[in-house]
Amino acid sequence: MKIESTKFKDVYIGTPAVFGDERGYFMESFNVKHWSEVLPSCSFVQDNESFSSYGVLRGLHFQKPPHAQAKLVRVIKGKVLDTIVDLRKDEPTYGQSIGVELSDENQKQLYVPRGFAHGFVVLSETALFSYKCDNYYNKESEGGLYAFDESINIDWGVPLDKIQLSSKDEIQPKWGNHYQFNSKELY
Repeated sequence: MKIESTKFKDVYIGTPAVFGDERGYFMESFNVKHWSEVLPSCSFVQDNESFSSYGVLRGLHFQKPPHAQAKLVRVIKGKVLDTIVDLRKDEPTYGQSIGVELSDENQKQLYVPRGFAHGFVVLSETALFSYKCDNYYNKESEGGLYAFDESINIDWGVPLDKIQLSSKDEIQPKWGNHYQFNSKELY
């Protein structure tokens, strides 16, 4: 597994070694030894999966403390633009975002630490999306950020008339009304 850092503290992109031939391929999708080199205290407790069609945008979501979650996300089939926004008010990257294309072709994974809003949009006909969480889901701790807020200005890579949002995501708060994390409360 090749693990690269990003402009954000504690955000990493992992690319596994893929061994393929005419029969198909084999790869190790997760090995705690590889990730513990950059995430010594992370342990995952829950795996989630979603299946979506082209233009479905899920996000931007997060869990508030004490149920905040770190995630390791990847695409099993298809292609998405995975995007995160830093909500940690005491970090120099506060308010900044990054988008990473994740697909079954590039096999990249994105580690999203606690304190980020996370979302993705499907770029292929369909996508099977999978992610690990380091804390259990708690409905009362749900939080979100409106994905089309001009203040964060994310280019989702899909024409606006093709985007499909849930009713919950259509009414998420804008940047000025969003939840802010203090890094000390995250762990």
